[in-house]
Amino acid sequence: MSRIATTFSTLKSQGRKALIPYVTAGFPFADVTPELMHAMVAGGADVIELGVPFSDPSADGPVIQKAGDKALSFGIGMVQVLDMVRQFRTKDSNTPVVLMGYANPVERYDIKHGGSKAESAFIRDAAQAGVDGVLIVDYPPEECVEFAARLRAHGMDLIFLLAPTSTDARMAQVAEVASGYVYYVSLKGVTGAGTLDVSTVEATLPRIRRHVNVPVGVGFGIRDAATAKAIGKVADAVVIGSKIIQLIENQPRDKVAAAAQAFLREIRTALD
Repeated sequence: MSRIATTFSTLKSQGRKALIPYVTAGFPFADVTPELMHAMVAGGADVIELGVPFSDPSADGPVIQKAGDKALSFGIGMVQVLDMVRQFRTKDSNTPVVLMGYANPVERYDIKHGGSKAESAFIRDAAQAGVDGVLIVDYPPEECVEFAARLRAHGMDLIFLLAPTSTDARMAQVAEVASGYVYYVSLKGVTGAGTLDVSTVEATLPRIRRHVNVPVGVGFGIRDAATAKAIGKVADAVVIGSKIIQLIENQPRDKVAAAAQAFLREIRTALD
C-alpha cells in the first residue's frame, strides 16, 4: 500500500477528511520550501502537493503562474524540486508528497539524466527522493497505462484531474489507471478562478464515485474555513492552492512558514 493510500485509510478510520495544501516549489524564496512543507504539516496538512515550476502552465491562473515565474527566475527546476523533497524527508518520513505539474519538465529530466523507455530517470529519482505521487496535468489517461504501472512499481501513485465537463467515459478511463486519489476541479477554468458552488460539487461526486474507487479530493475555489468545511462534508479531501500562494507571496522570509501554518490550522479545525 502506498503512503498516500495508507494516509487516506487512516483518516477514514478516524472519520476525518484529508487536507491537501498546494505550494509552488521555490516560492516565494528559493530556499524556503522544505521549511514551509514542515510548517504545513504542523498546521494539519495530510498530503502536500508541490508544484513544479513551468513556463507555460496551461491549467494555472495568474496567482500560481506568477509564483511559478518567480521560482523559475530563481533557477528552480525538477532537480531542485527533488532535492527539496529529499530535504523534507530527512525529518518527515510519513507525510505523502505529490508533485504536480506538466509533461515537459518530466520528459526533459529524463532526457538530461539518462532516462529511457526501459527506465525513466524521473521515476527512479523521484522514488529515491521520497515522492509519493505525480499529477501531470497534460498526460491523458489513455496514454498513461505503462507510466502508471512503472510508478506503482516504485511505490508511487498517478493522480488525475476530473472536471465538471468530464464525461462518464473519461471518468472510466481515469479509473483504469488512477491510484492514490483523484482531484476534482470544482470550477470550469484555471486555478483561482470563480466562486465555488458547493451544491454542484455535492451533486457531482456520486457520479464520480460510480466510476472511481479511490478517494476524491476537491479543489479550485476553496479559500476559507467555511468553504473547506462544506466541501469536507461531501469529499474525501480538500485541496487549497491559490489562497496559500496569495497569503505567503508578500511575507518576509522569516514569516512565510508561520503564515501558512496558521492558515492551515484554521482549515484543519473547521474540517475536524
